[in-house]
Formats: sequence, structure tokens, C-alpha cells
Amino acid sequence: MQRQLIHLPAETRPLLCVVVHTEEEFDWDKPHDRSATSVEHMRHIGRAQAIFDEFGIVPNYVIDYPVASQPLGIGPLKEFADSGRALIGAHLHPWVSPPHEEAVNAFNSYPGNLPRALEEEKLRRLTEQIERAFGTRPRTYLAGRYGFGPNTGSILEELGYEVDISPAVPIDFSADGGPDYSGFTSHPYWFGQNRRLLGLPGSGSYVGALRAGGTPLYRRLTAPAMRRLKVAALVARLRLLERIRLSPEDYSEPEMRRLTDAMLADGLRVFVFSFHSPSVMPGGTPYVRSGADLERFLAKCRGYFDYFLGRVGGVSMTPLQLKDFLAGQEHARTPLPRRAS
Repeated sequence: MQRQLIHLPAETRPLLCVVVHTEEEFDWDKPHDRSATSVEHMRHIGRAQAIFDEFGIVPNYVIDYPVASQPLGIGPLKEFADSGRALIGAHLHPWVSPPHEEAVNAFNSYPGNLPRALEEEKLRRLTEQIERAFGTRPRTYLAGRYGFGPNTGSILEELGYEVDISPAVPIDFSADGGPDYSGFTSHPYWFGQNRRLLGLPGSGSYVGALRAGGTPLYRRLTAPAMRRLKVAALVARLRLLERIRLSPEDYSEPEMRRLTDAMLADGLRVFVFSFHSPSVMPGGTPYVRSGADLERFLAKCRGYFDYFLGRVGGVSMTPLQLKDFLAGQEHARTPLPRRAS
């Protein structure tokens, strides 16, 4: 896939998009299960929305088929969307999205690994279900398990999508057949036919004095022999090399701040903060197992937004607003054609 990276001027205020992987509950430690379609946690999604409202953030809920097809999933999100407090996008979990034609396994859990016709049909049905449920067609997409594949871009264009948020920088999922984003940066980019699609990676990078070593050094430090010697843990504890993603799941507020500072120093001005919707309910994800975990999780969200929108001086946008802004910036930098003499 050809990507045209977007570099904004240094004086651009930092821009934040908040994206919620809005999906069914399932046991992350067990194989994928087509019968696991409960969305009980959506009774509590207001816990996160209240924080977004507090900071004037309009989150992008990218939703999968179980959420888009059950009243318990649709109800609260439609209220948020109808009042202009949320944007609804699509999130394809193949194993719980019709048609159910493929074997359920790790390889097929990445939608980009499916045959083109099947990936397209699953996303088409999901798109149409979201449109029926919410009255508007989704234009933002995040592949389940970050599984963007060789046919995904053209399918998105055919179905009228404008922004893809699938890349998880700088993670390599190839061990069980997924995509490798270790060579990506967190810069947004144009791609697709005539560069009409915006690629918006989930923010992540290496932080610390050894960060220039990037993925090659990180892989050496996390090799089995080095793990046994606990070298990677020591290097991270000394803050020489940390791999951090902009998410309150598995990362602390100080870690997310360090990531943000490092990305700003590298000239990045676009940030994507994300998490999974079941984290609003204890037991919904491995990251939030108790009431105390939930309080810490919500506090990290609030603390980071206060830091980014306050101390950093950033602003928030939806992915669609960001696309319009970036297109406008590009147009402003394009020289006008000279008049014929």
C-alpha cells in the first residue's frame, strides 16, 4: 500500500482524536467464539461519555455487529450521536459478523486475511446494519484486531468510507497471521485511489534514550534469552527504551505523557487515543477486572485529557473533522496555477 505521509507545520496546535473500539464482551484468554455476543457493558458506557462531555470531546465509537444489532448496544450510542456528542463508525470482528462462512481461528480473526468477496460482504452488511440502526452511514473504520489487509483499502472506497484507523503503531501481529505495523510511524497519511482515504494510525512509539534503535533493538531486548535475563524490564524501568501506545489500557498516565512529549519532539501533531468499550465494566477486559481498576482507568482518561487539552494546549476533533482540516491544510499549501500570458 502506497502511503503519502502528512507533516503539519510546527506551529499547528496538537490535535487529538478519541476512538473507542465498541464491541461485544468475550474472554480474551480463550479462542474466538461466535456465540459470545453479549453487550451488557453498554449499560455503563455513560461512564466514559461523561468524561468526554466534561472536556468537550466528541468520541468516535467504531462499532461491530453485536453492538449495532442489539437494542442494548444501539440505545445509548444513538442518544449520544443524535445530540452531536459522538460519531459512529464501523469495527469488523469477522467471527461475529455475518455471513458466517469462514472457519473461526486466529488467522481469520483478522478481516484483511479473508477472501476479498467475504471481507467485502461482511463489511457491507455491517455498514448497512449501522445505517439502519443510526440513520446515518458510517464513514470511519477500524478493522477488528487491527487487521487491515491487501483488499481493505479498495473495499473501503467502494463502500464510501473516508478514514481508516486500523494501524496499531508500532506493533507486529504477524506471529499469528496479522499485519506488521512496526515499520509505520504515527503520522497520518493519504492512501487509496487518488489519495482520497485518510489513514489515521493509533498513536504509539518508542520512548527513551535508546529510542532511535526502534523495533530492531526492541526485538533483540525482548527475545527469549533476554527475557530470561530480564534485560528488557530493566531497560524499561530505567526509561532507556519503552514501547508505549496512547491508551489507558495497559499504560499509565505518566507513560502516555512521556509518549506525547516524545511524539511532539519528533514533529507529530496528530494523536489518537483509544480503548475498548468493555473496559467501562469490571471484568469486561483484562485491563479492568475490579471496581478499583475501573476507577484508575477512568482517572487516567480524565488526567490525560486535562494534560493534553490544558498543559499541551491541544484541541480535539473527530476523525472526519481531522480529514477536512488536513485536506484544507494541503489545499492551502498548493500553489495556485499561473495565468497564461
